[in-house]
Amino acid sequence: MEFSVSKSDLVRELGLTQGVVEKKTTIPILSNILVETDKANEQILLTATDLELGIRSACPARIKKEGAGTIPARRLLDYVRLLPDAEVQVKVADNQWASLVCGRSRTRIAGMSRESFPELPVMPEMIAQIPLAVVAQMIASTIFAISAEESRFTLNGALLLLRETGLVMVATDGHRLAMVEKNLAIPGLPGVYRALLPRKAMSEIQKLANDDSSKTIDFSGNDNHLFFKIDKRTLLSRKLTGNFPDYERVLPKEQPYTLVIQRDELKSSIERVAQFADERSKAIRLQVLNGELKVHSSISETGESEETIPVEYSGPDVEIGFNAQYLMEFLRSVDHSEVEFHFKDSNSAGELRPHGGAPDTVYRYVVMPMRI
Repeated sequence: MEFSVSKSDLVRELGLTQGVVEKKTTIPILSNILVETDKANEQILLTATDLELGIRSACPARIKKEGAGTIPARRLLDYVRLLPDAEVQVKVADNQWASLVCGRSRTRIAGMSRESFPELPVMPEMIAQIPLAVVAQMIASTIFAISAEESRFTLNGALLLLRETGLVMVATDGHRLAMVEKNLAIPGLPGVYRALLPRKAMSEIQKLANDDSSKTIDFSGNDNHLFFKIDKRTLLSRKLTGNFPDYERVLPKEQPYTLVIQRDELKSSIERVAQFADERSKAIRLQVLNGELKVHSSISETGESEETIPVEYSGPDVEIGFNAQYLMEFLRSVDHSEVEFHFKDSNSAGELRPHGGAPDTVYRYVVMPMRI
């Protein structure tokens, strides 16, 4: 195999595969990237997988000799990134050693035969076409609520629902739940499509969106995998198995009281007060009084802190304990100047929403109270 490729093009595509390449593996071939030539389209195909997640992308190249081989992914990127901006000539010999020539630089890297590289499943027929920016925003609004406990594997990702009228994405770790619903016409969708999308796949979609969020996703799935095709890149992920909790039962039905609060003011207040919260529980108190919201925390050995935020409120006094980190993660995820805080009493879940959000989007973040 022999081809020449632009250094900048190669670095861009290699960079997007790094999150998929298995770094701590007992199967050495998974640390490599599969490089194949496609002379008909004057490009090379780059494939990486950790057996749970896979990515295949294309990179323009001038093909001199067709073939395929695998090269250590991290080493290849780290080296090519340091080369001058010029054409890189790559040649993979029959003994699987890859030679790279760029200007005065000449390097050889030991590769491995493509024979032992796993075969990725072929993408089935497209189910729906979705704007990449919409999916990336929904991921940003939910990914932080995914459970970090590996034992709760059905909560190690988000529930994705596709309907003809739009998309729903839900994530929960049992202590809080983030749900975003986007009204969007998805013509031709055969009924409701439901799948559990792993956190790692969500992170990789965000990376692809960072490269260019104006594109659309060709979405598809089979019994075991989900497929996201974005231009010349295809991300595929194993589905999570198991039953996701009935999220609609968790969403509060009755919350008679609502505050509208300046997001930055609430965020800054919680950040300061949380310095005096217990390191493990991160517990703070929100005290709603006539015309004001007090944010308070104390640790008997180190001190206490309290902030007062003026709000429009004339209901009964209510004091609720929350995990400060849970509140902060929501406040960082929204870009609205004001947020709504909905509540009932000190023993019921509180709910945060953006205030004055887009009419086609519903974003609800439910947090269970803490006993302090």
